[in-house]
Amino acid sequence: MASSQKQQKQGGPRLRLGLFSRSFLLLAGLMLVSLGAWLQVFFSMEEGPRATQMAQRVTTAVSITRSALVYAPTSVRPALLLDLATKESLRVQPREQPDVLEPLPNSNYWNHVAAEIKDRLGQTTQIMWAVNQTPGIWVSFEINRDKYWLVFDREQLGLTAGAEWLGWGATALLLALIGAAVSVRFVNRPLAQLANVARQLARGETPSPLPEKGPMEIRDMNVAFNRMARDLRQTEADREIMLAGISHDLRTPLARMRLEIEMSTVSDETRQAIDEDLAQIDHSIGQLMEYARPAGVLPERGIDVSAALNDLFERERSHTESLGGFLSASIRPGLYARITAHDLKRIVGNLIENARRYGRTPGDDRVYIRLSAREEGDILAIEVADQGTGIDQADMERLLRPFSRGESARTGVSGAGLGLAIVERLLGQVGGQLKLISHPPGGLIARIEIPKLRIRNFQLDS
Repeated sequence: MASSQKQQKQGGPRLRLGLFSRSFLLLAGLMLVSLGAWLQVFFSMEEGPRATQMAQRVTTAVSITRSALVYAPTSVRPALLLDLATKESLRVQPREQPDVLEPLPNSNYWNHVAAEIKDRLGQTTQIMWAVNQTPGIWVSFEINRDKYWLVFDREQLGLTAGAEWLGWGATALLLALIGAAVSVRFVNRPLAQLANVARQLARGETPSPLPEKGPMEIRDMNVAFNRMARDLRQTEADREIMLAGISHDLRTPLARMRLEIEMSTVSDETRQAIDEDLAQIDHSIGQLMEYARPAGVLPERGIDVSAALNDLFERERSHTESLGGFLSASIRPGLYARITAHDLKRIVGNLIENARRYGRTPGDDRVYIRLSAREEGDILAIEVADQGTGIDQADMERLLRPFSRGESARTGVSGAGLGLAIVERLLGQVGGQLKLISHPPGGLIARIEIPKLRIRNFQLDS
């Protein structure tokens, strides 16, 4: 409760990622960094050989074009130029003094290409990005003092287009992410199985055995867990047998003692005092047995909480009135939850019994209890309120521990101190929680919160 308030002060609850999400994000991040580094290295290694190859292609094309124009008869030169332009995407343009020139981009690749071309064709060779605002790769050459431009398409000489590399990179990234997801799923699957059977064990169910195969570490872990689960089931069975025997061995003498006291000649006051002590011992034994009894297995279907609470109310009201107290109820209809009716009655019945024993109104010495149940968002809120002296805030956490009791100023009675511990343990099986709300001397509110069941998604027990 304090932690949730702290989170709210800090700006709300933080996003909590599971192990699969964290492992996937980590592996995907590493793959992204690796892919980026690999592309950088590839581009660096590709740039030099690619520039040399393109420069060689340009010089070869210029040499062949010059030779063809030199040795071709004047009459066939127009057809030759047309053939070069249509089939080889090479255009020959006359170079004139007023040409408007645009230099190559200042990049490592194009500087390398220009340097290689000049080494092969001469340092006076000009390589331009555009001439007279016409795009292309323009390379100058001369034939008998006549100056010309040989124009190449930029796509022929440039590096691989960015869109193409983007497509290849996206494909590689997608394959890498799929591989990461499969790898992480393969690694996390045994942990997910372990978490599932651990939840079954925590709910008091008999867990499904883990597969004792696979990698050595996973196999050893599953073998150890299966052995632990078997030992816990055996311990639970032994404890139930032991407690049943203790209960029988203790309650049989108690019954004989009651009979002997009734037949004895002691005074009525003494008989009543002894009978109250025996009743207290019997109640403590009952609480110990209740605490030791395991919770029921969660039903596959939900139950009508309203109907179960109404049945409990009718039973507890008559018992409360027989003790001189009053029990009222306000139970909304149509409340459903995934919990056994028996466990729900154990939980609320313990709270009502706790209020009957410890919630007497000061000055009146009678008990006034109110049971309420309603829907609040995604939870069902069930409250048992009394008009006793309340509990100090410092004692709230202590009272939820087994064998802890309230101060005599509130209780005035003794007990085993297991009522609230039983409630909290049973609620833990269904994902619920218990809150104690006290405003001394205005009494105590024991509030139960359990997840609400959406009846359209689940069948209900009849």
